[in-house]
Amino acid sequence: MRLAIKLRTRLFLSISALITVALLGLLLGVVGVMQMAKSQEALIRNNFITLDLGLKLRQSLGDQLILMLRNNPDPQALQASTQEYQALLEEGIEHERKNELHSGFAQAREDYERFLQAFHKASSTSLNLSTDNELSSRFNQLRNGLITEHRRALDTIYAAQEAARDRAIIIASLLGLVGLAVLIIGFITAHGIARRFGAPIEALAKAADNIGKGNFEVVLPLSSATEMNLLTRRFGTMAEALRQHQATNIDELLAGQQRLQAVLDSIDDGLLMIDQQGRLEHLNPVAQRQLGWDEGRLGQPLGEALQRPELDQQLQTVLRGGSLERLPEDLSVDIEGENRLLTYSLTPVSQPKGPILGAVMVLHDVTEQRAFERVRSEFVLRASHELRTPVTGMHMAFGLFLERARFDPQSRETDLLNTVNEEMQRLMQLINDLLNFSRYQNGMQKLTLAPCNLQQMLEDASARIAAQAAARHIELVLELQEPLPVLNADQAQLERVLDNLLDNALRHTADGGQIRLQARRHAERVIISIEDNGEGIAYSQQGRIFEPFVQVGRKKGGAGLGLALCKEIVQLHGGRIGVYSRPGQGTQFYMALPLL
Repeated sequence: MRLAIKLRTRLFLSISALITVALLGLLLGVVGVMQMAKSQEALIRNNFITLDLGLKLRQSLGDQLILMLRNNPDPQALQASTQEYQALLEEGIEHERKNELHSGFAQAREDYERFLQAFHKASSTSLNLSTDNELSSRFNQLRNGLITEHRRALDTIYAAQEAARDRAIIIASLLGLVGLAVLIIGFITAHGIARRFGAPIEALAKAADNIGKGNFEVVLPLSSATEMNLLTRRFGTMAEALRQHQATNIDELLAGQQRLQAVLDSIDDGLLMIDQQGRLEHLNPVAQRQLGWDEGRLGQPLGEALQRPELDQQLQTVLRGGSLERLPEDLSVDIEGENRLLTYSLTPVSQPKGPILGAVMVLHDVTEQRAFERVRSEFVLRASHELRTPVTGMHMAFGLFLERARFDPQSRETDLLNTVNEEMQRLMQLINDLLNFSRYQNGMQKLTLAPCNLQQMLEDASARIAAQAAARHIELVLELQEPLPVLNADQAQLERVLDNLLDNALRHTADGGQIRLQARRHAERVIISIEDNGEGIAYSQQGRIFEPFVQVGRKKGGAGLGLALCKEIVQLHGGRIGVYSRPGQGTQFYMALPLL
């Protein structure tokens, strides 16, 4: 601390010396200029007063002479002019006395008195300047005295200007010498500081750059300044501490990386690490087996490596913080002549409240699962076909039997026959649902696209359940944000989705409740929602609501294929369907359909 204070003291004294010299020079210049300006101002002001009085005196003398030369001069006017002239002379004499000037006006008063004496002497006879030599001589003497005083005042002003210019040159020279002294002192001080501290500081800055790049083997400078040597020693201590800290951190990072590598390698699913540019950084052994790759694929773009260009677009969406609107299709990979199917998911990798650093692609082998689903779907399709014909025949035969049977409406036999009829209808509906669901899953169901009046379709769907809602005092609200666009869709399939969702809402809304059917345009999509205020769905069960053969939370009924069929139809149109529900506060199903 004592050495640091010494350095600051030297710098302070050097700068103070420069400032002191500059201020002294500036002060001398200011004082000289002020004194010069003050004296010159007084001198010029006094001489200008003299000039002004001299001009007034000559003008007054001329006026007075005109009065004197008249044949019958006015005594009163002549007396007033004489008094005015004498008053001007007295003012001039007083001005000379106060400012200790040359007594020109006193001499003019004497000349004027002699001129008046000559005038009074001449007026007793006849007044003529051309013949009266004494009067003419006195007049010329008075006038020439005033002119001489006028010239003397002008000469004084000119002399003051010359003196001011000479003094200004002296002051400018003095200030120039002071500026030169400040420049020389500043140059010497700057050179000493640069030589003493500049080169060592530059060397320390270069060493700091090397340390910032991870190179701790640096050469530290030596200086003649004790302060710089102390700083250099402390800098070296810091560099050594950083080197040891880096070595410790590297060991910890390597240990953490090895642990992370062990965890990644032990996961059953394949993992692909992708950087911000969409290039492969790492893949675990499971991914290598699933894809039949080696580490030579690292550094390639994801879409190019998997030969799926659409993956690059999906990856860019994820890296920008977006999400995929629909589930991606399975990846088909040929491994040693065997075709394998892989599902994948893309997840961004980011720091808390930081930018996205990359993405992770998780691969899961679903070859056996897809084979089982295909077999199951084919079985369901075949079983549905095989069951549909005999059940249809049975239902028709039973219908004929009901037409011919004659039982008392209140009898046990009539109740049994009605029960059999209802169960056969449920069985027919179940077979139809199974058949339709199998067709959608196997890609056998095709859409018949045509322009669809969305507003009319929603109004018709609302009208189809209006009677049932009115019977239970359920309020049916239709909210359409007009104008709604015309969709290019399969109207019959969309009507099936609307009927299914409205039937669910009607079934799970208590008497006196409310159902809202809403539609609005959002960008390039149309959002349709059906909302009820029934019992709602538990949060843990909402994720399975669209799975086939699943009935969760709400009232049971059917085989659990209605919502699964709705999902297949909406996805076949390129849209997506979802649910939002809070237990005890109702449920909202919504679907987003693209305009194109």
